[in-house]
Amino acid sequence: MSEDKIEQIGKIKLDLTKYPGEDLYCDGEIEDELLEIARNCAAVEYQKIIEERKSWEILYHLSPLRENIVEWLPINRAMKVLEVGSGCGAITGALSRRAGEVTCVELSKKRSMINAYRHMEADNVTIHVGNFQDVEPDLPNDYDYICLIGVFEYAQAYIGTETPYDDFLRIIKKHLKPGGHIAIAIENKFGLKYWAGCREDHLGTYFGGIEDYPDGGVVRTFTRDGLLAIAKRCGFSQMQMYYPYPDYKFMTTLYSDRRLPKRGELSNNMRNFDRDRIQLFDEKRVFDTVLKEGQFPLFSNSYMLLLGPAFSEEYVKYSNDRKEEFQIKTLQRSTGFGRVIEKHPLSKEAEKHIEATASACEKLAGRYQGSQIAVNECRLEKSSDGVPYIAIKFLEGRTLEEILDERLEKKDLEGFHNLFDEYLKRISWGEDREIADYDMIFANILIPQGSNGRDEKGTESRNDDISCYLNEKKWGLIDCEWTFDRAIETREIAFRALYCYLLEDEKRNGLNPDLIMDKLEIGPAEAEQYRRQEMKFQKYVTGKRLSLAEIREAIGQPVYTLTDFCEGLRNKPADNRIQIYEDTGKGFLEEQSFFPEEDGEQVLRTGEGTVELSVRIARGRSAVRIDPGSRACVIYIKRISWNGAEIPLKGKQLQMNGFRIGEDVYAFPTEDPNITLSLWGLPSEEENHLEAVMEVTAMPVETVKHLQKRGLFN
Repeated sequence: MSEDKIEQIGKIKLDLTKYPGEDLYCDGEIEDELLEIARNCAAVEYQKIIEERKSWEILYHLSPLRENIVEWLPINRAMKVLEVGSGCGAITGALSRRAGEVTCVELSKKRSMINAYRHMEADNVTIHVGNFQDVEPDLPNDYDYICLIGVFEYAQAYIGTETPYDDFLRIIKKHLKPGGHIAIAIENKFGLKYWAGCREDHLGTYFGGIEDYPDGGVVRTFTRDGLLAIAKRCGFSQMQMYYPYPDYKFMTTLYSDRRLPKRGELSNNMRNFDRDRIQLFDEKRVFDTVLKEGQFPLFSNSYMLLLGPAFSEEYVKYSNDRKEEFQIKTLQRSTGFGRVIEKHPLSKEAEKHIEATASACEKLAGRYQGSQIAVNECRLEKSSDGVPYIAIKFLEGRTLEEILDERLEKKDLEGFHNLFDEYLKRISWGEDREIADYDMIFANILIPQGSNGRDEKGTESRNDDISCYLNEKKWGLIDCEWTFDRAIETREIAFRALYCYLLEDEKRNGLNPDLIMDKLEIGPAEAEQYRRQEMKFQKYVTGKRLSLAEIREAIGQPVYTLTDFCEGLRNKPADNRIQIYEDTGKGFLEEQSFFPEEDGEQVLRTGEGTVELSVRIARGRSAVRIDPGSRACVIYIKRISWNGAEIPLKGKQLQMNGFRIGEDVYAFPTEDPNITLSLWGLPSEEENHLEAVMEVTAMPVETVKHLQKRGLFN
């Protein structure tokens, strides 16, 4: 290796022996921007930069959430890792912190420099700059892990054979140590998001992968069976398929064939950061159907294929979009003694949170001793490097959330309320004690497997009899992370559980919240207090960080629904009319809508574009939608109120199909802009008053998109 072919950036070596002298591909000005950030900013500043610049490229390359796809791999300091296609270093840092030695291969020198500057303190990383085919013959054959993260789909671009994907994998296999692993993260060509109307990730076309790439191109993704077939042809016999959700780029949860998703879990599906999309159906509901039919492996949006001996890890969930002191991951693994759940800190600051959670579990178990709530057994352990983590006993069973959903699907409201009453009775034990779990949501209550409606022979026979759940001796509390050393009223905990339950899924709108509010004896003022308390709690957990959903909104790629499109065409001649939709539990329907100006309601307009709206809404509605016209526009929302109480524009209560561009200002690049107000938790009377004051400025769709793209809105 010639010394003049080696460049040093910090402690990282750039090996330019095979570099052709110029970058053969480049993403343009964004790479210069990324290089400037990497040179001049510390990693702790990246989150703020992502939020300020509102750029898909900045988010994609710099978000720490990109590391989740490899962070869980059981890599240690005795191991060597090869990363092919390391790009700007999205996962290189995670690999360097775990492995003893990391070798990167990357065609672009500029991208390699970005990688080196952002990880310049890593003394165990060498980046080979050049074409993989030129670099590959010089690589050793003893890697413990070879990572192909977002790389395998490009094989035919640089492997010039008739069978490029098979041949690429065979070449890679030569460099694997016996007993080592190849990790392939890739999109699923049959991913549900593509059927729902997301554009193909690489080509930007609608339905490109589903239609088997009729327009050509060098990229190919595969179904589960397609990937496994390639691996088998290449001589692999040990294979494990994992399912990153929502996708491998910003994975929050990793499932496996041993722990598939449960109905209700797949609710975070709006992922169009880089381009607009159509929404042909509700992906959460369709995912629930897919799970019911046992077809999730076919429709998972992404895959993580592990070639090599089986891992014990079955499930991983990341909670690293919080403050650093609360960033953890939850693992489910198989051991020789059965399954176990573990909670690990993801930062030094989070170690205290792990220790506090273990202590809280012990105190909470003391509160519920002798009751019909069993706090799941957990103990504080330390890893080989002295980092504390929690080991939690694994329980079989069904969550209360799943059972309540089943009652609603069967329209068994009596059964729902009976289960809710039982929940109230059980969690209220020791209410006056100075210890309480604020997060006793229905998803955290597990009813043991023995109550799963099984007959004497163990055959599952779910029927409409819920007595098996009501009479179960113990209900399990499976998560005590948000336990506080103070007394909290049972009705506040129950209000929060219902608040989260109803706002997470529209299909639950058939439940009348007024009956539950009466049952909890919560009046309008208390409900408002509890809702504000929930917003404070969320900020306590996340700090000033924007969630990924808020960042997506800030980037501003619109979502067009089929209903929006059809209604937009139907209403186009009257594009200045305001339309109000009322949800009575069946969703927003034309027959449950009205035009206030035609119904005698108050709509005041001024020449400056200000609209003052005052309408009456009958009791029994679960949500109301305001459609301020049928044209793209920018709206400054001065005020929205319900029965005189102003509604905060941030939070779950208000949802819009536009994006925020300033303080209380939103842009709607669609011909059917709409603002949806969830009525859960709001005081309800026989006749309610919805009022809104806003300035509506019509603009061409392309103008709104162009201004957002250019960053002219802040």
